[in-house]
Amino acid sequence: MADPSSYRPKPGQIPDSPGVYKFRDEHRRVIYVGKAKNLRQRLANYFQDLAALHPRTRTMVTTAASVEWTVVSTEVEALQLEYSWIKEFDPRFNVKYRDDKSYPYLAVTLNEEFPRVQVMRGAKKKGVRYFGPYGHAWAIRETVDLMLRVFPVRTCSAGVFKNAARTGRPCLLGYIGKCSAPCVGRVTPEEHRELADDFCDFMAGRTGTYIRRLEKDMMAAAEEMEYERAARLRDDVEALKRAMEKSAVVLADATDADLIAVAEDELEAAVQIFHVRGGRVRGQRGWVTDKVENVDTSGLVEHALQQLYGEETGDSVPKEVLVPALPEDPDAVSQWLAGRRGSQVSLRIPQRGDKKDLMATVQRNALQALGLHKTKRASDLTTRSRALEEIAQALGLDTAPLRIECFDISHLQGDDVVASMVVFEDGLARKSEYRRFQIKGFEGQDDVRSMHEVIGRRFKRYLQEKERTGEWEETPAPTGPVPAPQNAATPTGPVPAPQDAATAPGTADPVPGTADPALGTVAPAPGTADPAPGTTDPDPDAEPREDDGRPKRFAYPPQLVVVDGGQPQVAAAKRALDELGIDDIAVCGLAKRLEEVWLPDDDDPVVLPRSSEGLYLLQRVRDEAHRFAITYQRAKRAKRIRASPLDAVTGLGETRKQALIKHFGSVKKLKQATIDEICEVPGIGRRTAESVAVALASAAPATPAVNTATGEIIEEDDGGSTT
Repeated sequence: MADPSSYRPKPGQIPDSPGVYKFRDEHRRVIYVGKAKNLRQRLANYFQDLAALHPRTRTMVTTAASVEWTVVSTEVEALQLEYSWIKEFDPRFNVKYRDDKSYPYLAVTLNEEFPRVQVMRGAKKKGVRYFGPYGHAWAIRETVDLMLRVFPVRTCSAGVFKNAARTGRPCLLGYIGKCSAPCVGRVTPEEHRELADDFCDFMAGRTGTYIRRLEKDMMAAAEEMEYERAARLRDDVEALKRAMEKSAVVLADATDADLIAVAEDELEAAVQIFHVRGGRVRGQRGWVTDKVENVDTSGLVEHALQQLYGEETGDSVPKEVLVPALPEDPDAVSQWLAGRRGSQVSLRIPQRGDKKDLMATVQRNALQALGLHKTKRASDLTTRSRALEEIAQALGLDTAPLRIECFDISHLQGDDVVASMVVFEDGLARKSEYRRFQIKGFEGQDDVRSMHEVIGRRFKRYLQEKERTGEWEETPAPTGPVPAPQNAATPTGPVPAPQDAATAPGTADPVPGTADPALGTVAPAPGTADPAPGTTDPDPDAEPREDDGRPKRFAYPPQLVVVDGGQPQVAAAKRALDELGIDDIAVCGLAKRLEEVWLPDDDDPVVLPRSSEGLYLLQRVRDEAHRFAITYQRAKRAKRIRASPLDAVTGLGETRKQALIKHFGSVKKLKQATIDEICEVPGIGRRTAESVAVALASAAPATPAVNTATGEIIEEDDGGSTT
């Protein structure tokens, strides 16, 4: 690993003008290319303290052995040179988009004497007019088949064309009127090229001219009583309209634009592009990339623009390019695009109307593409096996962690503190094993203490299961007293004979969606995205059962515990396991900001490569735990916000609650009413009225609501019901 200071140029040697720079490794291979408006300022950012650099940038500068730069006169030239160098050197630390499929194009070979219409894939060729890309080749063939009625352009291969010219007999399409048969001289090269040009104009979106011309000819033929010709023209018009219907109208003003959307996470990004010509979506394509460099959405958009238009000219670059975020220097990029097109190009973010709505559609496609890519990656058995092996190697485990449990804490400014536990087995989520916890040992915000409590409660149940089945014998804890199972918040105390609260006499298993009385865990409610514990597994041997047929809780130990957080959270989890005398379960933490893996008692994190399948799996586990925790926390908070003092009144249902609120206008006014006034509400008797008055009198005063925009206190009776 090279020391960046060993090849750092002196500040006076670096010019302060625009330019492009490239880092080389010890073998003189280019590993990174970048551009800057001010080379001196930009390069100085790479040679600061390594601890302050982003991990991706830190890896790049320690891999490099030298840096070079080239001065240019304008930022547009810098953009062009950067693209050229990236194409030439293919540097490993630059973002490189890769097509998630080989998209087919509708191509017209205008570089031939008799242009041919065909489906083409791969690199674009000079002198060929391309339309698309399309999602499927069959969609192109259907469109071409409809249009050949009106524009009978050659579609045959060179071999078929030469054979027809030699024999003097055209192919079948020439006999049925779907080819003008230039091979046998039915049309001249000039007439055939005119047909090809008309075909290209129609595909480019200039459809109205041809349809109006055909309709005019049809009416003229009908007036002259040439009904067969009029019928043929009518069929031609219908064929063109059907071809147009295959691309929906999305922008009413016949706009020519490309819309680019980006979906990203910490490791990968997906880009989706919709090509709109004449107000219709003419093509769609997408890329997925690993974020090997420290780049934000603006940088991803700029890289996408370079790849999309770097080799395009003329009308292939649209008049308008709509993006989710502008590049760092939008004026320079706009000038570069204008140079490729030959006229002005508008680069902007859509703010309203149809274009904003279409951008939202493109964004949904990008999210789906990223999700599909991740699903394919996660479902591959070889990839999962490699990920588990990489985790075992990085953490120093003896075997691959086939069962991983991840814990996360969620709260809102210290209120409604909850935790989640998600389980991955063989690299796949096992949602029937998910659990949710309510933090009961204390009030307030303390993620470290919360993590200690949750880990302790989860593994106390594991020890109880082992004790009940006779798989574990009580031994003195090596690190001190062990907390009593009856009180999850107590940090110390001897271990009594464990008794499972879920199976103790006189107790019942918690109903899904309610709290576990022993641990404060909450089982996911039926019908939610995460299966409720206690549901029947299709395989009766899939998990061990209690004597009454119910599945065991917390019966299996994981090989690896992952916590969402850094060194403090890892230390808290390890301490909880030590207090219980458990020393055969590995612990690590994944810090979200830098994606660093922390181990107990280590001062420095483990940094996995950005392309590591092991890091990708850890990230998926951590993100799933975060999703599960925050979903529960939001539901708990919403339930608390909707709570009312009237909920404590026995026998008062929703109908009579609403009747009281409707009669008095708000809980505040109801609280000021007398018992006799409450009795005036239909359906409310004297005893119920007394219960309501007592409940409201004993209720704690609600915290006043504050308008965050103006700072004023919102009166309760102004807003109506606060139930």
